[in-house]
Amino acid sequence: MSACVPARAADSDRTERAHPPHSPPPTGSPRPRIAGADLSASVTVFLIALPLSLGIALATGAPLQAGLVAAAVGGIVAGRIGGSPLQVSGPAAGLTVVTADLIQHYGWRTTCAITVLAGISQLGLGCLRVARGALAVSPAIVHGMLAGIGVTIAVAQLHIVLGGTPQSSVPDNLLALPSQLANLHPAALSVSLLTLALLLLWPRLPGRPGRVLRTVPAALVAVAGATAVAAAAGLVLPKVDLPSWSNHALAGLPEGPVLGLAAAVLTTTLVCSVQSLLGAVAVDKLVSGRPGPSQVGRSDLDRELLGQGAANIVSGSLGGLPVAGVAVRSSANVKAGAVSRNSTMLHGVLVVIAALLMIPLLELIPLASLAALVMAVGIQMVSLHHIRTVTRHREVLVYAVTTLGVVSLGVLEGVALGIAVAVGVALHRLTRTRITHEEKEGVHHVHVRGQLTFLAVPRLSRVLHLVPQGADVVVALDGSFMDHAAYETLQDWQSTHTARGGTVEITGRRAGVRIAEPAALVSGHPPDGGEEAGASDADCRCRPWTAWRNHQCERPRPLPDDGPRPDGTGGAEGADGAAEGKPEPAETGGHELRRGISVFQRNTAPLVRGELARLAREGQRPGQLFLTCADSRVVTSMITASGPGDLFVVRNVGNFVPPPGAESGDDSVAAAIEYAVEVLAVRSITVCGHSGCGAMQALLDTEPDGSRTPLRRWLRHGRPSLLRMGDGSLPPSRLAGRPPTDAVEQLCLTNVVQQLEHLRAHESVARAMKDGALELHGMYFHVGEAQAYLLTEQDEEKVFDRVRSADLAM
Repeated sequence: MSACVPARAADSDRTERAHPPHSPPPTGSPRPRIAGADLSASVTVFLIALPLSLGIALATGAPLQAGLVAAAVGGIVAGRIGGSPLQVSGPAAGLTVVTADLIQHYGWRTTCAITVLAGISQLGLGCLRVARGALAVSPAIVHGMLAGIGVTIAVAQLHIVLGGTPQSSVPDNLLALPSQLANLHPAALSVSLLTLALLLLWPRLPGRPGRVLRTVPAALVAVAGATAVAAAAGLVLPKVDLPSWSNHALAGLPEGPVLGLAAAVLTTTLVCSVQSLLGAVAVDKLVSGRPGPSQVGRSDLDRELLGQGAANIVSGSLGGLPVAGVAVRSSANVKAGAVSRNSTMLHGVLVVIAALLMIPLLELIPLASLAALVMAVGIQMVSLHHIRTVTRHREVLVYAVTTLGVVSLGVLEGVALGIAVAVGVALHRLTRTRITHEEKEGVHHVHVRGQLTFLAVPRLSRVLHLVPQGADVVVALDGSFMDHAAYETLQDWQSTHTARGGTVEITGRRAGVRIAEPAALVSGHPPDGGEEAGASDADCRCRPWTAWRNHQCERPRPLPDDGPRPDGTGGAEGADGAAEGKPEPAETGGHELRRGISVFQRNTAPLVRGELARLAREGQRPGQLFLTCADSRVVTSMITASGPGDLFVVRNVGNFVPPPGAESGDDSVAAAIEYAVEVLAVRSITVCGHSGCGAMQALLDTEPDGSRTPLRRWLRHGRPSLLRMGDGSLPPSRLAGRPPTDAVEQLCLTNVVQQLEHLRAHESVARAMKDGALELHGMYFHVGEAQAYLLTEQDEEKVFDRVRSADLAM
C-alpha cells in the first residue's frame, strides 16, 4: 500500500535519517536487549516449571535434582538451538512412564546414558531432515499414547496422594488400591485434596480481582498453599529431599542387554521427538492466534529436532531427565506475551538460580502435594476433545487400542499396536465396499458406498448385470476414490447399456450434487445434457459454474479445413500454430463484458424475467441491509442464498461504517443506512467481513506518517478496530473451535465487532433498535473454506460460530 521505492533506496533513506551524512559512525557493538515481555513471560514459565519439574522427577523415581537439571537444560540449550522460539522444553509428563520403566530396569546412571544416546539419535534425525515425516503418524495414535501415559501417571500418583507407595505397573497399582484405601494417610490426603482444590478453583476466580490473581500460575499457588497449610498445621509428612549437589549422580556407561538398550533408546527418541514436534506445531497456532502483528517466525522442525537432541545430550550427561517440548509451559509462554527465545532461556537461568539458592524452601514441599499436581496433569492428558475428534473421524478403535496397549504393556508396545490397528482400519476401509441395487418408480438405483477399487470390481459387475436392458439407471458413488480397474468396468458397462437403449446417470451422493465425470462416461455431452456457459463444443472442459466465473475456455480454437484466413494466412499454417500450442489472445474487458451479458440474456434472463417484472411494478422491499467489503470474491447473493429484491447491499473497501458526525468526513454509507432504515424499513442489518481482506492487511502495514492518498484517508475509519484489537482490557473476538490463523484474520473479526458499534451510534439505527424494529448481525465469510460464521456473545466474548447446512432456515 506504500509508494513504490526500491528496497536499497528505502534502506538508504532510513539509514540517513538515523545517522546524518556528516555524523561519525557508531562505535562498539550494540548491547543485547531483552524485551520486557520476554522477562515477564520467563518469570511466569519459571513459576510453573519449578513445581512441575520436581513432581515429574518424583513420579519417575529419579533424584529430584534431575528434574531441575532437565528444566534448566531444556530452557537454555533447547531454547537457544531449537527451531521453535517460544516452545519451552524440559521434563515432560509424557516421558514419565518411559523414564520410570528405564530406572526400574537399568538404574539411574544407565538411564542417563540412554538419554544421551537418544539425543544423539535426534541429532541424526534432524540432520536427515525427517521431522515432517514424524507428523505423518496418525493423531489417534499420538493422542492414545498420551492418554495411556496420563492414565499410568494418575493411577501411580494416586497411591502417593493416599499416603502410600506406587507399584511398578498399572495392573499392580489397581490391585493394591483397595488395601491402600483401607490404610490411607489422613494428612497426606488432606494436603493432596487442598492442592487439587486450588488447582481447580484458582483459574475460575470471578471478577476483576480474580483476573488479577489469575496471573499467578495455579500450579505455584496450589503447591505453595498446600505447603503453607501443612507447615502451619504441623503435619508430619514426607517432604522434598534434595541432597547436596556434590553427591549428584551423573551418567555412566550403559549396562544391560544390547537389544533392550536399543529398544529403550528408540522409545525415548520416539516419544521425545513426536511430543516436541507436535508441540512446535501447536505453538505456531497459538502465536498466530495472538492479536496484533506477529514478530515470531514459524517453527523450523528439523532445527527443533537438533535442539532437542542437543538438550538431551547435555541433560543426560549432567544427570538430568529426558527433555521434550512441554505443552503447559509453552502455552503459558505464548499467553504471557513472549516475543523471542529469550524468555525460554531466561526461565532456564531462573531454574538454575532456584536450584542453587532456594533449596531450603523447596525442602518444605510435601511429596503428597507434588503427587497431586502430577496426577492432575496426568488426568488432563486424557482429553475429551481428542476423544470427540477421533470419534468423529472414526478412529476411536485406534485410540482405544493404543491407550490400552500403553497402559498394560508399555509405550513402545502400545504405539506399535496402534500403528498395526491403524493400518488394519485403513485396509478395511479400502476393501469394504457396499454395493446395493433397488428399483424405485421404474428407475434402477445402484448405490456404491466406500472406495471403488479392483477388489470391489466382481461385486460391482454382478450388481450392474442385474439391471435390465434399456432401463433408466442412476449410479450413486459415495466415496472419494475410484481406481482404473473400477473405472474401466463402469465405463464399459455404461457404453453397452446406453447402446442398447438405456440411460445412465452417474452422481455423487455425499453433497447431493453430480460428481465430476470423465468425458467418456457422459458420451461426449455435458452432465446435464445441455450447453455449459454458452459453450457448444463437446470438448469444452469448463465446469458448470463458469457462467459466472471469469474463465478462459481451454479447448483449442476450431480452424477451417482450407481457405485463407482474414489475415491472409492459410489453414495449414494455422493448424501448425495450434499444434505448437500457441495461446489465444486474451479477451479485452469489452469482450468479457459483452460475453457475460450475452450469457445472461440467453441463460439467466428467462428465469428471472417474471420476478424482475414484479419488482419493477411494486418497487423494492428488501428485508435486510447487507454491508460488506468490495472484494470480488464475496458474492452476497450466493453466500446468503438471496435473489433479486432480497438484499439492499452497500459495499466498500474494508466494510467500514464511519461513525456519525461531521468529523467523519463521509456521508455515503450513512446515507445508505438512513435510506435503508427510514425508507425501506429493513428488519436487519448485517456487517460482513471476510478472510484475506486487503484493507485489514493495509491497516496493519500503514505507517502513521504515511502519504494521505484517498485510500489511506478512507482507511482511517479502520483505526478504531486496530486499537480495539490491541486493547488488552477487551475480550478478543474469536472463531468458535479454533484460533484465528494470523493477525489479519484477528483484525477482520475485530473490525466486524467495531463496525457494529459504529452502526449503533447512528440515530436512525438506535431509534429503530429501541422500538424493536431492527436487529444487527455480525458475519465473517472464510473465502477459502466457503464457510460462513455468525457473531454470537458467550460470557462477554465475541465469538463467530460456524453456520452449518442443518442450521440454515432461509
